[in-house]
Amino acid sequence: MNTQQILALATQHMQALNGHCFDVLELAKPASPEAAANLAKIISKLSPLVGNLIEFNTCEYLNKQSSFAGFGKWRRQDPGFPDTVFDGQISPMPGLEIKAWFPLATEITARFKDSQNHFAHDQTHVAMLAWLPEFLIFGKPKIVGIAVIPGGSIAKVRDEHYHKAPDYLVLEPEDTSARTSNLQQTNTNGYKFQGTAAQYVQAQQMVQNWGAGGTAYLPTREYQALLRALLAQFPYRLDTNFAKLDRIAHPSIERFKAEVYAAEFQGRTVGEWNRLLAKGDDASISAILAAQFGIQPNGNVVR
Repeated sequence: MNTQQILALATQHMQALNGHCFDVLELAKPASPEAAANLAKIISKLSPLVGNLIEFNTCEYLNKQSSFAGFGKWRRQDPGFPDTVFDGQISPMPGLEIKAWFPLATEITARFKDSQNHFAHDQTHVAMLAWLPEFLIFGKPKIVGIAVIPGGSIAKVRDEHYHKAPDYLVLEPEDTSARTSNLQQTNTNGYKFQGTAAQYVQAQQMVQNWGAGGTAYLPTREYQALLRALLAQFPYRLDTNFAKLDRIAHPSIERFKAEVYAAEFQGRTVGEWNRLLAKGDDASISAILAAQFGIQPNGNVVR
């Protein structure tokens, strides 16, 4: 098999996880409607922990698939990129960057900052797994949606979405290939113009001097030199919100989000549950959760 065949096979197996419950953690059923409403407010705080457990167990799940036998083995390399790679004789090495998403949170908070240059051989895909507790606020983590998207596509759409020279610049990392692996840089960054109106006019003139198509983003060394000249001459600030997956308007990610929010789950769509828990009052949330999941008042007083 080659790189693309391994990734296609991994995608097929990943899609089979939809509806699967991971036996990594289980939240107890709330003892009262009030406890259910309180749990609904804080359950998103579990998202980083459960997300990491899901990502780790997804690697184990892939290694249980006999179709990969004889070709190699999936291995976690977190915090490296991608966080899951296929060790074997296949080159370039196939990789998956696994992103878990809790759709009762406000947005997909995961970032994707790696350079387009990393994906020249289309060897890394991004696997997005949406999860919820199997009973919305209690039970085991359950996969409610999956999307596997080529990483190069996400990087390209991200850069085209953000880069608007001279107002906003996307900069590639400098060449750090001579450094040891733990010191090499692969992340892009975004910079927002912070100068005066007069300075902005000057910056616009510089960009116009680049010629036709000068504002179109390129990850090449030559184009990056032009951007660094702007950065050196005018004030810019580092954008700390750069590259959040929920904000780059990638068609496949937007479709994935829409499908997850429209999915039926425990009597309502995921989107309806999201709106209820985000905007409903405590009394409404308590009553609806109690009715849906058979949660009865226990009458106990905590002293």
